Amino acid sequence: MLKFFVFSLIGIFTFFIPVTINGVSSIPLDHIVTYVRTTFSAAIPYYALIIIVFGAVYPFISRTWNKDMVNIILSLFKILGAVATTMLIFDFGPNWLFDPNIGPYLFEKLVIPVGVLVPIGAVFLALLVSYGLLEFIGVLLQPVMRPIWKIPGRSAIDAVASFVGSYSIGLLITNRVFKEGKYTIKEATIIATGFSTVSVTFMVVIANTLDLMEVWNTYFWVTLFVTFTVTAITVRIWPLNKMSHAYYVEEGQPEEIIKKNRIKVAWSLAMEVADKSPAILKNIGVNFKDGLIMTMAILPSIMSVGLLGLVLAEYTPVFDIVGYIFYPFTWMMQVPEPLLAAKAAASEIAEMFLPSLLITDAPLISKFVIAVLSVSAILFFSALIPCILSTEIPISIPKLIVIWMERTILTIIIVTPIAYLLL
Repeated sequence: MLKFFVFSLIGIFTFFIPVTINGVSSIPLDHIVTYVRTTFSAAIPYYALIIIVFGAVYPFISRTWNKDMVNIILSLFKILGAVATTMLIFDFGPNWLFDPNIGPYLFEKLVIPVGVLVPIGAVFLALLVSYGLLEFIGVLLQPVMRPIWKIPGRSAIDAVASFVGSYSIGLLITNRVFKEGKYTIKEATIIATGFSTVSVTFMVVIANTLDLMEVWNTYFWVTLFVTFTVTAITVRIWPLNKMSHAYYVEEGQPEEIIKKNRIKVAWSLAMEVADKSPAILKNIGVNFKDGLIMTMAILPSIMSVGLLGLVLAEYTPVFDIVGYIFYPFTWMMQVPEPLLAAKAAASEIAEMFLPSLLITDAPLISKFVIAVLSVSAILFFSALIPCILSTEIPISIPKLIVIWMERTILTIIIVTPIAYLLL
């Protein structure tokens, strides 16, 4: 009981309870990350470089680089990511790399925050998922999660962790639970592509960029509703509805369906897990190591795949062309300036901040629709897609793109009438 309450409460406090420090309200994990970044600001770029270089050579040392075509391509991209980071830090290379919206943006806004957040988050993750809380919440939320989203009750922790913490933390939890055999491939993919969205912190940045802070509460709750509604629909259509029901390990641990005495069963399961849990220091050590390995996998991919996405968005008409896929929907739903909104929606696949930058001067309805879309579409190449590809969850890039298109179209259809109704 002591382990369950003490460690779980520390985990809940770290990930979910906003605290105001120096006038900034955020979760304690974010404050810790901010403290580390400001205290060691001179050293962190070099730490990121070391992690990226190690991450780039690791697939070749572990001989996993040629396992399949996706691994070969990603491994080569990671080398390019290491080269690009070296150029940025030691200030040499092509001019386009030093465009404030390309290399420096990617490195300062994505690489460094994720590079610091994931290993530190992994330490506190040990407290959140190893001492019975996952099982306790899982049994209580089974009647909600299974019928609506076709995933176990225990996945509720992942969904909340993404919204209040970070998609990288959400994915860290998902990957950890998947490797333990507690999610099927289908369940892990649904969670990774349906719940691992950007955090409230990122939402504040979007709202500030588009002058939506006056309607912040409306924006936040509508985004939450739309994101989870879209996920409930996508789980019932291809490709998610055809994903494998196999487990990562040969014999998985499917969640037992509880029909009665729900609280009693939840408590019993939580106590059983807490009793069998490893010693705290050992658990933290294992999680920290997992976090570092995941950081090594993520950062080179962000620097390379993300760079490609931003270059395409900035210097080519690719996203203008892709925008025509969504134009019929923005026009049909009567989004103001439908072609601009469609192009902004298309650019989300490169980087979730891009749509906001493209639509700053548009009418309020258009800004609201795109602000919600930036969060609910979930998938983007500058960070989240490389993060998913760095986990053990087996899903291909073409399927991720199809899921992104489905989420984008559904979001436009669902959010536009709400925007007209509430604004």
